[in-house]
Order: sequence, then structure tokens, then C-alpha cells
Amino acid sequence: MWTPVWLSLQVAGLATLIVAVLGMLTARWMQQTRLPFKELLDSLFLLPMVLPPTITGFLLLWFLGKKGPVGEMLASFGIEIPFSFAGAVIAAAVVAFPLMYQSAGAGFAAVDRKLELASMSLGAGRIRTFVQVTLPLALPGFLSGIVLTFARALGEFGATLMLAGNIPGVTQTIPLAVFTAVEAGQMEEVTWFVGIMTVLSFVLVFLIKRWGRAQSAKQGGRLRA
Repeated sequence: MWTPVWLSLQVAGLATLIVAVLGMLTARWMQQTRLPFKELLDSLFLLPMVLPPTITGFLLLWFLGKKGPVGEMLASFGIEIPFSFAGAVIAAAVVAFPLMYQSAGAGFAAVDRKLELASMSLGAGRIRTFVQVTLPLALPGFLSGIVLTFARALGEFGATLMLAGNIPGVTQTIPLAVFTAVEAGQMEEVTWFVGIMTVLSFVLVFLIKRWGRAQSAKQGGRLRA
């Protein structure tokens, strides 16, 4: 009974790790780029947020399937993504990516450009300035994005079902286990999984709210000072 819980935490944790890095780098790049089709790229990165998860899952299945543009190449190396643990992680990561991308973008937008320029004028390179100045100042948005990403990945259902399937012990996360238990009429298991998912979701929402209040208090103290 604990297997779906453990799988959910693994999938959500790995997806969050991937999305945290990719979301931060993408948001930073989009902030600095001056490409003429920037808005089109921005819309593409946010697309999984508005697409139904089953549609996102189908597109991933087509893209990563044996006859897909990427899946065919991977299959030649003996790598199969659909109906695997890796597929579950990818599905969760793609669906959760817009949340990290937006949060990181908001964090970077709040950084005073003058502080970055001052750092570089004192001899710090771009990388050192990013690590020591930009990233700490953008940290509130970044951490908020991490929590939101984990919560979204933890509750992912539609895209995971389409790409990774519902395989017990391999890809069956809590939402999929609830779906299976309801179909089988196993209400005790449903109650168990729903209770765990509710507690986990409540804790994540509580952390987001508490973090937001703490940041507001810090900002208020700085303004009064």
C-alpha cells in the first residue's frame, strides 16, 4: 500500500529537481534574450499550463514513442520512455514546468539591475554575479516555484496515465492508485490514499502561505527601516 506513496514522492522529487534547473535557466535566458519571436517561445513554455493533461500526455507519447521524432532515435540505443518510471518523471516535469518558469521569471524580474551592474563593475564576472547577487535576490520566487512544482508533480494524473501508463510498482502514483481503487470498489484503499494526498497537499499549501507571509514581513521591515 505504501508503494504508490513512495513512487509519487520519487517522481515528484526527480521532476522538481529537473524542472528547478531547467525552469531557472530558461527564465533567465528569456529575461536576457532579445529574439523577435520571444513571445512565441514564452507561450510555448506556458502551454502545458492550459492544455488538458491528457492532451499533453498524448503529445509526449507521440513525441517519445517508438515512431516519434525523439523516441525513434532513443529506441535505436535501446531506450524506451513510454510506460516506464522515466516516462512518469518526464510527464510530471513537463506539466509542472510552467509553474517553475513563471516563478523564477518573477524572481529574476524583481532583481534590481543596478546591483548586477555594480557587481560586474567591481570585477565580478557574469557567473559570479549571478551566483552571488542575482540568485540570492531572486530566491523567494525560486523557492516558491519549487514548492508549487513539487505539489503539481505530486498530483499529476492525466499526462502520466497517457505516457507512463498505470503499472503497479513502476508508474502507479497516488492519483493513479486512487483511480484504480475506485474502479475496483476498494474504498478502504481510496480513503487511505485520499487521506495521504490531502495531508501532503495541505502541508505544501501551508508552506507556500507561510513563506509568502515571511517574505511580506521582511519587505515591510526593510521599507520601515
